[in-house]
Amino acid sequence: MTRPTTLQSSIGQVTLDSYVMNASGPRCSSAEELHLIGRSNAAAIVTKSCTILPREGNAEPRYRDLELGAIQSMGLPNLGYNAYLDLVPELLEHNKPVVVSISGLSLADNETMVKAFDGSDASLLEVNFSCPNIAGKPQTAYDFEQVENSLTRLCSLTDKPLGIKLAPYFDMSHFDSMAEILNRFPIAFISTINSIGNTLIIDPQTERAVIKPKGGFGGLCGQYVKPIGLANVHAFRQRLRDDIDIVGVGGIYNGTDAFEYALAGASAVQVATSFQQQGEGCFQRINDELAALLEAKGYASIKEVIGQLKAF
Repeated sequence: MTRPTTLQSSIGQVTLDSYVMNASGPRCSSAEELHLIGRSNAAAIVTKSCTILPREGNAEPRYRDLELGAIQSMGLPNLGYNAYLDLVPELLEHNKPVVVSISGLSLADNETMVKAFDGSDASLLEVNFSCPNIAGKPQTAYDFEQVENSLTRLCSLTDKPLGIKLAPYFDMSHFDSMAEILNRFPIAFISTINSIGNTLIIDPQTERAVIKPKGGFGGLCGQYVKPIGLANVHAFRQRLRDDIDIVGVGGIYNGTDAFEYALAGASAVQVATSFQQQGEGCFQRINDELAALLEAKGYASIKEVIGQLKAF
């Protein structure tokens, strides 16, 4: 008899009933949006990256759909961390993990928020080192000394599974350097990649950039970035300790995309642009397509696939 295919996985020893969750970004700022994710087939509820104070975000227009994805410069619109702190108990009533994303505008901000959520029932904490769309604020992920300094301070503040969201890297020496740092700290997971920052899309009809913030520079998302996301997942899976899980992000629109991320080494995936464009039904569809693909290939579990990319 054929064994049933299971998509159950885990991040930081927290069990996920399926492989696909939302990424911090679209449709996860308000209580209504987060409860909608909770009622969906998403494996977890990931909050918008929160700051100390509420933020309206960048000026409009700040998002544009493109042929193979999107460009955006949202600027972290969110309710402020206290609102998400209050929301955690009711979000847990959906009986799935709650992942709180934290994106302070300084290390002190991140320390305050990690301490606060350590005292909550949040399942996992994801500290965003990689938002490319805050004017005047460099990405911590590209400053390796600052990454080490931040982890030294943040890892001492919580016993919850702590992960960091990374920017995309493009040079093998960067993977080596970052992995060497990460392997020295008790982090539970990384999420990779965030959008590719400071890209530019021009509308030839209007002769303007398609978004307003930062003179038109924004984060590129969607299918455009999938090969870079896969490369980052695979490069880090080859370099990180086995107990550091990887959440794959970037251009996941269907079950085949999710399967490729599993082969590269992702223990779960997050979807952003497909969720923005298609709504919460994408979680059920991608999971169903992934389960069908695994069954067709004779796999009984997604765990049999994770990190099994074949070499020539």
